[in-house]
Amino acid sequence: MRKQKQLATPIYGKQSFLEKLISYKKKPGSLIMAILVMLATAFTLFIILYILGYILAKGIPYITPSLFSWEYNSENVSLMPALITTIEMTVLSLVIAVPLGIFTAIYLVEYAKSGNRLVKLIRLTTETLSGIPSIIYGLFGMLFFVTYLKWKYSLLAGGLTLSIMILPLIMRTTEEALLAVPASYREASFGLGAGRLRTVFRVVLPSAIPGILAGVILAIGRIVGETAALIYTAGTVAQVPPTLLSSGRTLAVHMYLLSSEGLNTNQAYATAVVLLILVVLINGLSSLVSRKLSKGKQV
Repeated sequence: MRKQKQLATPIYGKQSFLEKLISYKKKPGSLIMAILVMLATAFTLFIILYILGYILAKGIPYITPSLFSWEYNSENVSLMPALITTIEMTVLSLVIAVPLGIFTAIYLVEYAKSGNRLVKLIRLTTETLSGIPSIIYGLFGMLFFVTYLKWKYSLLAGGLTLSIMILPLIMRTTEEALLAVPASYREASFGLGAGRLRTVFRVVLPSAIPGILAGVILAIGRIVGETAALIYTAGTVAQVPPTLLSSGRTLAVHMYLLSSEGLNTNQAYATAVVLLILVVLINGLSSLVSRKLSKGKQV
């Protein structure tokens, strides 16, 4: 009997493959769609690999120690002040946007009544804000934070502008993550005598953390790669901002200015490589944290 089972496995595999071929012959449309899907996947993968290879080939030869000098000048065009400013801008924007986005999503999913007009208005506004170009956020930040509040070009003005920009993204991803948590989890918690607040923070949120982190990763990617909004709010000064009301430039703005000037194009490619590595490290760290939390939840 064991030998028969061992022999049956590859035969079944061949039969399933033959059945697929027969089904494709009977339905040529399925074969055409399968080919189109594979071609689209191959084309997308080729484009991604080509862009990555082009950036790495153009930038790696020009990554020199002088590029990481502490102070920027016209000779070394150091990216270190921009790198530090990028980290500060990312942390500041997340500190403001993540709590607001998560708490708003909790209200929409856990507390608001179904069919509430306020909920529909908030969701409609969130979807509308998600489609607004970043330059509009930059103009708003310049008019309100820089001009009206008289903060001038500063780290705080840029961080608040970016937090407004990523807030809809965090809200929507958190809301979807909370809706994906089975209702049986909530019912079991209520059945054990836990209140709604305890259920949300002890049962629902831990189960939704992987989805929430996915939204945070997307938000970080948008912060790190943003240029238009920051040029109008944070400025372009090539220094580490000593205070929140001081101007500074991020890596993306630094790379844009170097390439637009046309004098340090090679260093702009090197900055792109560092920016790419930074994004990969942040995404890898976030994925690692998500897996650790998921394993801890399962245990």
